[in-house]
Amino acid sequence: MRFDLRKIGANIAAVAFAVGLGACSGDKICEPPYPIESSSSSSWTQSSSDSRVTESSCSSSVILSSDSREESSAASSSSTEDFSSSSSWTLSSSDSRVTESSSSYRHSGLDPESSSTDGGSEPVITSSSYFWNDEFDGDEIDNSKWTYDIGTGSSGWGNNEWEYYTDRKENAYVKDGVLHIRAQKEDYKGSKYTSARMLTKGKFAFKYGTVEARIALPTGKGIWPAFWMLGENFDTVGWPACGEIDIIEAVNSENKIYGTNHWANGSEYATYGNNTGNYRDQKYELDITQFHTYKFTWDEKYIRMFVDDFMYHEILIEGNTGDTEEFHKPFFFLLNVAVAGNWPGFEVDDTQFPNEMLVDYIRVIKD
Repeated sequence: MRFDLRKIGANIAAVAFAVGLGACSGDKICEPPYPIESSSSSSWTQSSSDSRVTESSCSSSVILSSDSREESSAASSSSTEDFSSSSSWTLSSSDSRVTESSSSYRHSGLDPESSSTDGGSEPVITSSSYFWNDEFDGDEIDNSKWTYDIGTGSSGWGNNEWEYYTDRKENAYVKDGVLHIRAQKEDYKGSKYTSARMLTKGKFAFKYGTVEARIALPTGKGIWPAFWMLGENFDTVGWPACGEIDIIEAVNSENKIYGTNHWANGSEYATYGNNTGNYRDQKYELDITQFHTYKFTWDEKYIRMFVDDFMYHEILIEGNTGDTEEFHKPFFFLLNVAVAGNWPGFEVDDTQFPNEMLVDYIRVIKD
């Protein structure tokens, strides 16, 4: 959910760090070292020509690495003053319920002017176990936790998107313990599509911790759902200086999940991301229209993203490596389903509507 880089005129930063990976040298920048036996130079970079992340093996874009391979492949157990990412639990993907949704993907063109486990030996997980959570129980969206962006934003939320975001129940509602974010084909206030963009800005933000969410995504030509985060200081420093963490993005009819970080490297724009289609020479095949458990771990050393315990993204932020100080400050959540835009493109299949993103729960876990 990035801003359109052509709009803000930013260039891709070329930042390389000592990698200890013999395959990369000179102006070639590859994936950061990781302590798993298998390795890959696969990385994701921002293409200045199409304003979207494009796959590359070794590219002259931003890549983060450490000068050692001492870290464990598990989430770092380093505790912080806020949370520890070492504490987490997951639901088996086998209990995923069938949904009526398709798939989609999102960008971050935020407009500052808009507004338990079972018994036995396992611990019982309750709401008090979480630092923050929303189970989406009851009949209404909890307005003490969520607010809405309204309208079309600036330049289609920075990405030339076509939807008009509303706070109507036609576009966002709770039913049977599940949040529905619904994109619809309808003429509304000059736009031909409507959807919803929910956020916790001004209500909840945090730094460091483990996030778990059970989500089913829509698919379809021109659809773009996302679960993501922006720095709490967005209104004062703007984007990309506030930082952006895209935990889940999907586009069109791909059964693939993208995880990406965006930030300011000095005066330049920087991005680094990966996806489930090919991460460290491994592929995780999934039907994103079904419920899956997504996990995001964040501590003072690493940001990592998982689906059903398959890691599809990791970035080193220890010591502000790569000018990543943005990721050591509080962030808030966003959920939305976009229609068209620079990514996923401007070809839309109108037969797919209404098309929904379903969220069973979101949980922030502290140490």
